[in-house]
Amino acid sequence: MSIYVGNLDYAVEEDDLREVFNDYGKVKRVYLPVDRETQRKRGFGFVEMSSDEEEDKAIEALDGASWMGRDMKVNKARPRDE
Repeated sequence: MSIYVGNLDYAVEEDDLREVFNDYGKVKRVYLPVDRETQRKRGFGFVEMSSDEEEDKAIEALDGASWMGRDMKVNKARPRDE
């Protein structure tokens, strides 16, 4: 499962997000979607961690936390509607 991270600063890089989530366990993957037309980051991303327990710890600690001047929205990612 992945973690959805919303309300991110557009200047955030994958390594920045990885560093924040590393405090709660091993980060397997970070993905920051980019707008196809503008090539700008879209203000949200996804983090995948090694275990559900680590993900739960990160969600509990970081949801609503202030980072880079914004209050992050952090929760379990939902599958896309197909």
